[in-house]
Amino acid sequence: MEQPRPSPILISACLLGQPVRYDGGANGVSQHPVLAAWLAAGRVLALCPELAGGLPVPRPPAERVRDAEGCERVLDVHGRDVTAAFVAGAEQALSLARARGVRMAVLKEGSPSCGSGYIYDGSFSRRRVPGRGLTAERLTQAGIQVFSEHELEAAQRWLQALEQDGRA
Repeated sequence: MEQPRPSPILISACLLGQPVRYDGGANGVSQHPVLAAWLAAGRVLALCPELAGGLPVPRPPAERVRDAEGCERVLDVHGRDVTAAFVAGAEQALSLARARGVRMAVLKEGSPSCGSGYIYDGSFSRRRVPGRGLTAERLTQAGIQVFSEHELEAAQRWLQALEQDGRA
């Protein structure tokens, strides 16, 4: 009897060294032993939600903000509302995750799309606040476990427990 194929892991493309950050850079951590093992096993699905949502590289930096009425939006540093692109990217990520049976994602901390523990406060002053990016929030709401690049060992432990339970 054939073993079931382990579920893929959705990873922010910038973490794999792809130059997709707003400034054209990358945040590569692909040399980390956990991520390197997932890559070698062919388990990684790379995605940049901001590109999937139609934003270019490079692009002005953007942050999540809450207006006086309590409505959350994503604005770029020039004050342009780019919420629709961020929402579209989050939906693309969720669609890919569902289509491929993703149970876990590792996303770039601090990003207005991918942040899972903190994001920036909307003042473009590099001030961190607890919160999630739109993609991390959407994936979490759909039951997909989200980790940051700072939590690769914890992500590996979670994945091993999932697979030992036979649920992956």
